[in-house]
Amino acid sequence: MKLAVVVQRYGAEINGGAELHARYVAEHLARHAEVEVVTTCASDYVTWRNEYPPGADTVHGVAVRRFPVRRERSVRTFGRLSELVFNHPHSIADELAWLESEGPTSPALVRYLAEARERFDFFIFFSYRYYHAWHGTRAVPGRALLVPTAERDSTIGLAIFRPLFQRVRALMYNSLEERDLIRAVAAAERVPGVVVGTGSAVPGDPQPERFRRKFGVTGRFAVYIGRIDANKGCAELFEFFQRYAKASSDGLTLVMVGNAILPVPDHPRIRHLGFLPDEDKFDALAAAEVLIMPSYFESLSMVALEAWALGKPVLANGRCDVLKGQCLRSNAGLFYEGYGEFVETLQTLEHTPSLVAALGVNGRSYFDRHYAWPIIERKYLAMFDRLRREPAEEVVARSSAWRLPAWRERRGRTVPAASAVVEQIPKGPSRSADA
Repeated sequence: MKLAVVVQRYGAEINGGAELHARYVAEHLARHAEVEVVTTCASDYVTWRNEYPPGADTVHGVAVRRFPVRRERSVRTFGRLSELVFNHPHSIADELAWLESEGPTSPALVRYLAEARERFDFFIFFSYRYYHAWHGTRAVPGRALLVPTAERDSTIGLAIFRPLFQRVRALMYNSLEERDLIRAVAAAERVPGVVVGTGSAVPGDPQPERFRRKFGVTGRFAVYIGRIDANKGCAELFEFFQRYAKASSDGLTLVMVGNAILPVPDHPRIRHLGFLPDEDKFDALAAAEVLIMPSYFESLSMVALEAWALGKPVLANGRCDVLKGQCLRSNAGLFYEGYGEFVETLQTLEHTPSLVAALGVNGRSYFDRHYAWPIIERKYLAMFDRLRREPAEEVVARSSAWRLPAWRERRGRTVPAASAVVEQIPKGPSRSADA
């Protein structure tokens, strides 16, 4: 079996989000099939500047083929179009212009997919919201699977993405909440789908004392791991934690691990260590009392899964349906929806070691049942086997029959604001049981 994994950027040093998810899946599926990664020459998700050389490469033993991005992102143009399509009535043409401006725009990558269609059994696309997924799935009708990595933000309300979810052979969801979100916005119930998520490269013997010695961290602490950004809820986390620290002079310290886009407050109880390699990251998790996940939007939090794999509880933003649902189903985390709940839950974890231990045991069990790599691999292989046995003619016909509206209709500003569409989608964690 030959598989292509198609993702917006790819590299051993790209360590987070959908790109790391794609690399993990590519490397594990390479144990069962011949895998080629198809991606761009970009490494930075803001500029999409061509930094890798085009052509063939190998990353951790997996073949990679890179294609140039036609132009870098104009932040001003992208911001202007985002304001238009997210918050105002607009046209399909406006949404397509937004897609082009978001990037990474690589017509050469899409042409390669069309030319290579017969050479691969399936193409696995990561991240629905980018140019490569919207155009690439149209280039390989009947052979495209999509790992959407969809979050409950305004992008999911754009009209151009509804046919994308309906024209793929299968949807590989990250969570029950992501599945419910996509089905609500795109009526994609007829598309085969399974909640898969992802595993991680969790070490068997992280060393908490090694972390403490290396970084001079003493005492008990909570840890945040990820991009330090307002979009990840870090501004609110800083506000809440400083209020907690003022009221609790001998409480936890907050250790921040990750690249900072948002300034980190100069505070005696907040330590910013910057981006850390995996060994240090897992040592930090093993040394921490709790992982705090303040993000408003997630399709699945890999670092929360890693914390649970190491037997650590998670304190999550309850306004994120995915994180709240994961905490409820795992019984391995607490959640908050305002400062009062933040301080109460954090102090409860701080002062109740028996609760911390019980949540840790539940987290390990939840990870082992749902996110160990043999389980993830088995779900992918089962889907490939199912799709090989089912005829693809219906989805090929549906994909081929879909056409963009005519020139005049495409420019009529009759499409509602994407944020208004998302507001109509039911909220809350999924009521379904885990698959």
